[in-house]
Amino acid sequence: MTKASFRLENTWRPLANDPAGALDFTLINLSDAPIRDFKLAYTTLTRVKEPGVFDNAVLLKRNANFHQFAPPAGFVLEPGAAWRFSVASLWRRARHRTDGAKSAYVTLADGSHHDAAVIDCQIEGLPSELAPALLPAGEAKQPFALLPWPVKVDLSAGDLIPVALYPVSGTGLEDLRAVDDVLSLHYRLFADAPAPFVFATVEGGRPIRFARREELAPEAFEIAFSREEIVLSSAGKAGRQYALTALAHLLHGAKSDPKMFRFPASGQIADSPRYAWRGCHLDVSRQFFPTADVERLIDILAWFRLNTFHWHLSDDEAWRLEIKAFPELTTVGALRGPDEPLLPQLGNGAKPVGGFYTQEEARAVVAHAASLCVEVVPEIDIPGHSTAMLAALPDLADGQEAPESYRSVQGYPNNALNPAIEATYDVLGKVFDEMVTIFTAPVIHVGGDEVADNTWMASPLARSLMDKHGLDGTFGLQSFFMKRIQEMLKARGRRLAGWDEVSHGGGVTPEGTLLMAWRAPEVGIQLAKEGYDVVMTPGQAYYLDMVQDEAWQEPGASWAGTVPPKHTYTFEAAGEFPEELKPRLKGVQACIWAENFISRDYFNHLVFPRLPAIAEAAWTPRDNKDWLRFAAIVRLSPRL
Repeated sequence: MTKASFRLENTWRPLANDPAGALDFTLINLSDAPIRDFKLAYTTLTRVKEPGVFDNAVLLKRNANFHQFAPPAGFVLEPGAAWRFSVASLWRRARHRTDGAKSAYVTLADGSHHDAAVIDCQIEGLPSELAPALLPAGEAKQPFALLPWPVKVDLSAGDLIPVALYPVSGTGLEDLRAVDDVLSLHYRLFADAPAPFVFATVEGGRPIRFARREELAPEAFEIAFSREEIVLSSAGKAGRQYALTALAHLLHGAKSDPKMFRFPASGQIADSPRYAWRGCHLDVSRQFFPTADVERLIDILAWFRLNTFHWHLSDDEAWRLEIKAFPELTTVGALRGPDEPLLPQLGNGAKPVGGFYTQEEARAVVAHAASLCVEVVPEIDIPGHSTAMLAALPDLADGQEAPESYRSVQGYPNNALNPAIEATYDVLGKVFDEMVTIFTAPVIHVGGDEVADNTWMASPLARSLMDKHGLDGTFGLQSFFMKRIQEMLKARGRRLAGWDEVSHGGGVTPEGTLLMAWRAPEVGIQLAKEGYDVVMTPGQAYYLDMVQDEAWQEPGASWAGTVPPKHTYTFEAAGEFPEELKPRLKGVQACIWAENFISRDYFNHLVFPRLPAIAEAAWTPRDNKDWLRFAAIVRLSPRL
């Protein structure tokens, strides 16, 4: 890595007349040469309003989280000197160290771009103490490492830890392959740990006998322990895999922390999941995750018996899935850089940054997930959050619509596909045609969230469509659009899934539609009343980019509040759901939005232990949950 010749430091400070405060910046020239006629660009979620209040700087450009400033005319930044300037008129105050600049670069007079090193935002005038410990020491009253905790457990601890578990002689091929799958999963997650399974009889081991029980539900299993053998009962692939995973948990825990955990000598486990949809979402648009990282996350989901991977493949920041009919989507729409149509965002600097998944890579991810009983649900986010798509396919915009006639909540101008442009549906039809050859899930997620309430109102084409069909404003247009998308998916053998705003403006046909309630828990109840099937994923509990403590030094976002692990663990998705509506509640899901995940350390700090907490909420009956037991066991979790 080349050492940066510039460093940008930033501090948030309160203002007496503005609760949003101000950001103070210091650019230090660490090069050997003076610079003049330069520009400084930085990316931050703490955006400025326009026109803003700036001291010792001139705002040149802002696009969502991208900001570019210049010093006063004639200013020269000598080697070892600093340029200081202030930015007020912020949309909101900074609350945590990740609320400042995430990246920066300097553009010199010759047009060349040079990275400026950035550290987390500092704070003035308030204490910046570290966050307290997020987990208590924990207490395992029953000394068994099982996460999620089963429905029924009646076990006696053994004095000896088996060397390994092995299938009895004569075990069938499918059962042997299942052992191999979970053994391989354990090795990928814990490469330095002792193997939980072997295939040959081993002294000091314990044999496993497989029993097929057709009366069990597909994801249910039973395990009977004795000193002679372990009998594993299931109806098929999923239940068998979950039972083997539970055995791997038990043995891994006993070997990792024998003072805390033991392996059962006798007793029974009878288990089945609480919810059918046990999901985790990953946003790969704002930050690109290589295929290996995606597959490792799926491994972690399988370890915790989560069964749905929601792959957020497009947003304003980038389009990440190869579409052969429109290569521009991943040549233009996946590339951000100082001289690209998509400007740097959320951690990008002077070097252009891209990344997308070929169709072969996406199929490999789907196959990897399927081998672990995880279903991959793809999402392309439409009609809003479509800046990248519109940059790649500019003919999908209404040329008569004034530029920047509306902005999204994230600050992107004119970022929604126009329902009045017929070519939009032609393009999306070809996109769906290719997606259904890659993804086998019965649903395709089409977003539908955060369309600004004045979107398309300056588009003559949209106004004409409103008059023709009697549509009422932005959300009437959105409903018109989504109903067409629903029919397009139906024609391709797929059902529509979306965020809860899909119900706005008249919504879509509820039958067969799955909506995710993210804005607030009560939204899920309202959707169920309207006839929609619901997955609960409220930002106030299940968004894993939210900060876990109010301390300044705790990283993450805070728009949905502070979400400590205990709150995530104890949150009850069924909440106030009336009994008659509970059949509409299909499950729960964690959401990993990537604005703040500019390093693996940030990812692991924010996602764990809250992802395993949601896994237990998805599987374990409410009355069987125990925060202190969870705190003791979750320390054994794998990380990305």
